[in-house]
Amino acid sequence: MSTETALTDLSATVLARGGELRAGGTDTTARQRSGISPGPFTDLGGAGHLRGCTPLPGGGLQIGALTTLAELAADPGVRAGWPALALSAGTAATPQVRAAGTVGGNLLQRNRCWYYRNPHFSCLQKGGPGCPARQGDHHFGVVSGEGPCVAPHPSTLAMALLTYDAEVHVHGESPRGVADLYGEGERLSHADHLLPPDRILTSVHLPAPWPGERAACHRAISRAHAEWPLVEATARLVLDGSTVTRAAVAAGGVARVPMRLTEVEAALIGREATPDVLAAAAATVLARCRPLPQTGYKAELFGNTVLEALERALGPATAG
Repeated sequence: MSTETALTDLSATVLARGGELRAGGTDTTARQRSGISPGPFTDLGGAGHLRGCTPLPGGGLQIGALTTLAELAADPGVRAGWPALALSAGTAATPQVRAAGTVGGNLLQRNRCWYYRNPHFSCLQKGGPGCPARQGDHHFGVVSGEGPCVAPHPSTLAMALLTYDAEVHVHGESPRGVADLYGEGERLSHADHLLPPDRILTSVHLPAPWPGERAACHRAISRAHAEWPLVEATARLVLDGSTVTRAAVAAGGVARVPMRLTEVEAALIGREATPDVLAAAAATVLARCRPLPQTGYKAELFGNTVLEALERALGPATAG
């Protein structure tokens, strides 16, 4: 059976049976166990051709959707050419989750709101009429955005891939930018991505690396291990002497979608990377903040997390 036929059959199975696709199962199993996702599940485990990293013409890289986070973090080519992605993959979740969780699964996972994850609550994400977190306990919620759902997007990889202008490839569709998986945050009231249940994300394509890239990621968390970030940020910088010539910065944990921080980039490019310049650039994110009653603390944390990522990126170069 050809690859194309196998993917078409998997897609048709989901369309006919309902339910959803399952890759590593780290998220679907948790949702099934809690009673909010009864299935049926159509496993992608047999699609081994969707695993691994393959060089592309022109110096880019194709990453199969079933590549695990651990494989991505340890891949020498990824570490050398796309260090922000390797660093982000290596800090996500726990070693056990990274060993099973996949690139595609991380991009398409569901949010961690405790109202959504509790089968005894109705919410927008489960077809209900409203967002109980907005009126209830939302201190882990968004600090940016106007949408009715207040659950931050959970994908660390999506945040990192935004800084690489990566494309995602979906079976039967044209390639799209990573941001187009999610659209504007206000559109994600009833799901955490815009991909229909029967569509199969097959790979991610990265452009050629930036020579001399310095990269870092930082997660602000409430405990040292096995914790979802309150805010996280990824930064890529290229310097000519002490002047920033290229910059790409993104953040997660603050909005319904991972966010590319173009205002931070604009405040850096063409300027010397002094402490004052870094602090001023990081502070530009405050204009994005629209805190909920319990998420005001995230505004300062947002700026400080971006600043920490920038400062770490200015350490020893992480790529040749």
